[in-house]
Amino acid sequence: MRNVLRCKTGVAFVIATLLLSACAAVPERFQLQGSPGPEQHVFPPPPDQPRYRYVGELTGEDNFTPADEPNAALQFGKKALKWLVGLASSKHQAVVLQRPQRGYVDASGRIFVTDVSRQAVYVFDVPAGRLHVWEMAGKNLRFSMPVGIAGGDNGELLVADAELGYVVRLNALGEPVGTIGQGKILRPTGLATDPQSGEIYVADGRAHDIKVFDRAGDLVRTLGRPGTEPGEFNAPTYLAFANGELYVTDTFNSRIQVLSPAGESRKVIGRRGLFIGDLPRPKGVAVDSNGLIYVVESFYDHLLVFNADGNLLMPIGGTGSGTGQFYLPAGVWTDTGRQVYVADMFNGRVVVFEYLGGA
Repeated sequence: MRNVLRCKTGVAFVIATLLLSACAAVPERFQLQGSPGPEQHVFPPPPDQPRYRYVGELTGEDNFTPADEPNAALQFGKKALKWLVGLASSKHQAVVLQRPQRGYVDASGRIFVTDVSRQAVYVFDVPAGRLHVWEMAGKNLRFSMPVGIAGGDNGELLVADAELGYVVRLNALGEPVGTIGQGKILRPTGLATDPQSGEIYVADGRAHDIKVFDRAGDLVRTLGRPGTEPGEFNAPTYLAFANGELYVTDTFNSRIQVLSPAGESRKVIGRRGLFIGDLPRPKGVAVDSNGLIYVVESFYDHLLVFNADGNLLMPIGGTGSGTGQFYLPAGVWTDTGRQVYVADMFNGRVVVFEYLGGA
């Protein structure tokens, strides 16, 4: 019996290898899952003027399909491959998002998403039509709890790992090329960069402050301290940098703080409360090219939209797994166009909206 199992396993691997080679040669195209058909999902719903449109979701390998209609043999081969991989290894893990945290879109259109459950960075390579999973934070060292992510110099990617306690630098191929903040950060979570100065801002949730590093990775200053006054923090988490200002999710103070690069308090958005629009547990924060401010409110499972002055414009969401609903959402980010991405953590997906414009 043991020899029979070995034989089956060996055959499975041979066939799987052949099928993988065949499938790899087939060009693939990227598409969002759950894209709406004739029925449009817009927010707010009619009769109000819609401001946002649901355009789909990032879930994993299902976002990539053959560019041409596959023939029957290839369809059978892909189904057989999944069965054979399961036969050959009981530890096979589908390439899907599990607990997404934060993301970033680079100039080429690649979408990067950190996942704390998978302990990796997912790369939705839209131009190449491929999905990659980057697991390594160093030589013989895997990511442990990747949370924050941002673009660095020369096409590099910066990833804040809360458990490793520093920021990992990856090149464009996902290869670790260095670290930032080793021995100087207790628990890094949020990450943002100033495109002008190149300075790197890291939220240290355990030290209740923001560490600022220069391009070379040297610590140049620390912003804030524990407390509740403007410029003070209680477990800061996510960060965004836009229009020369730093946006800090001051989670346990139930607010978003807007600071100058030197740490001067410019504005406070939100408050503790029980109504939609309040921020009992804010998480992700982002600012789009129109100056609109997006805040993930994880307690009530909403994406809140504020204007540049910090006034609430509208909520999107509510608890659930349906279109426009979230379950413990985490990060939010935007691209250079009109797309808004929300890491819907416990639904294992990234939900994508399009801003439709309007006053």
